[in-house]
Amino acid sequence: MEGIPQTQSTYGNLKPKWQERFAFFDQYGAPTSESYKAAFRALPFRKKLLINNNFIGFFFGPIYWFVLGLWKKNLVMLAIMIALGLLLGVVEAVTGSEIPRPVDNGLSMAFAFLYSFLSNRAYYLKQTKGLNGWNPFEGQRFI
Repeated sequence: MEGIPQTQSTYGNLKPKWQERFAFFDQYGAPTSESYKAAFRALPFRKKLLINNNFIGFFFGPIYWFVLGLWKKNLVMLAIMIALGLLLGVVEAVTGSEIPRPVDNGLSMAFAFLYSFLSNRAYYLKQTKGLNGWNPFEGQRFI
């Protein structure tokens, strides 16, 4: 494995970490491809974190996606969170008991991880391929 390719000038004025992520996606394709999986497994841990996660997305997910211009995908994610919240509210009302706090915290963490995990690929698709649709899970390997 050659690792992450050199950054390309075709990414305009993006920061180096975005250029590195985009170069990796360009060279190895979507996370569903075998070449991506093999190249990703060969990366050191810190590079895996750089390619696969976005820490700003983890802490500020919905705001960050609006800033990146991923508003369609963000609206879908927000709708999923609201629907899940309403569903849990109905369950609480019907059963007469509260959802345990660890379950509530776990769901919040799950959405934070989703924003972190989905940010890089979604921004890449928008910037390089012009794909800015409504599906926040577009091209991801876990869906």
